[in-house]
Amino acid sequence: MSQMSQPPKQLKLAFFASGNGSNLQAILDACASSELDMSPQVVISNNSKAYALTRGQLAGIGSHHFSSKTHPHNLDQTILNTLLEHSVDLIVLVGYMKKLGDEILERFRGRVLNIHPALLPEFGGHGMYGLKVHQAVVAAGATHSGATVHLVDSEYDTGPILSQARIPLSSGETPESLAAKVLALEHRLLVETLQKIASGELELEGLKT
Repeated sequence: MSQMSQPPKQLKLAFFASGNGSNLQAILDACASSELDMSPQVVISNNSKAYALTRGQLAGIGSHHFSSKTHPHNLDQTILNTLLEHSVDLIVLVGYMKKLGDEILERFRGRVLNIHPALLPEFGGHGMYGLKVHQAVVAAGATHSGATVHLVDSEYDTGPILSQARIPLSSGETPESLAAKVLALEHRLLVETLQKIASGELELEGLKT
């Protein structure tokens, strides 16, 4: 008799956020409803007042404020130790305003994802975050915008693209109206992309043993 194949391991997630964390909430909700077959483990923020930390606490997962003020001499090592303590498989950046340290990027090479509120490679790079992105899109007269999920490397928004979703700009579009549309798109795209990773439809080299 042939042996039954083992079900795939449920991947453990860490989240890095600096602000409200609505993308974090979308993932937490999807995991709670079994739409997403992954296991949230910990939220890390450089901002003690980030509502993302409260979202993590309400979900019953570890929530930590780590910054150069709390750990002036060993910040990256403290973050890395926390990730290892939670046996994290994937890191998801959901509005994190700091670069990850080299040791973390090396240890989790190919396993750090970011969601960017535009269609990379355009409208990305240092300083392109939040409303600034949508202001640039509208100012450029672009006909479409969207969201991009990509792997993270040592530079801003330059890692390999995993998925994108597009929306048209309406007549009279403002940066604020575009931001609201793209944020709703981000929520869906991020959950869909993570579920493709969970199911094996989208393979990450960094997860292969």
